Amino acid sequence: MKRFSIVDNGYNIDAVVTNPDRPKGRGMKMMMSDVKEYAIEAGIEKIFQPEKVRKNEEFIDELRSINPDLIVVVAYGKILPKAILDLPKYGCVNVHGSLLPKYRGAAPIQRAVLDGEKVTGVTTMQMAEGLDTGDMLLTYETEILPNETSGELFDRLAIAGADLLLETLTALQAGTVTPQKQDDN
Repeated sequence: MKRFSIVDNGYNIDAVVTNPDRPKGRGMKMMMSDVKEYAIEAGIEKIFQPEKVRKNEEFIDELRSINPDLIVVVAYGKILPKAILDLPKYGCVNVHGSLLPKYRGAAPIQRAVLDGEKVTGVTTMQMAEGLDTGDMLLTYETEILPNETSGELFDRLAIAGADLLLETLTALQAGTVTPQKQDDN
């Protein structure tokens, strides 16, 4: 079941940025990302697929022309340059699949399961330069179920992350969220 949380809740999505189509499978057929499929299904017309975002002035100018109020990032895998981070009025918000700061970076869900963690969650954060280093906005915490695989946990956290993103957007608009610095200890 696909969920179009922010679309279904009345948020106007001016554009989607995703990774370029890539060859996949035995036949190495060109396939679009799930994000691109989602955007097409939701009727979002502007879909950008830059190979790189850093030092890509043409792409940054495209974003600048949209004049976004907010940029939402979910599992994009690229560090955004300051020129993009500074564009939107409400900044750039990342939905991260862990309770920061413990599992920054790639594969936080898999790492939590492999490390035998009992609890994990999702964090929304205001993005800053660097990898998962911005101020935390809201968190959702959940138990890792006995014998739960990282794939099963990923599916649960994806739904929780969509809900947490909606909660975060509402709080940002209302001015009721207080960013919290990440503590590395």
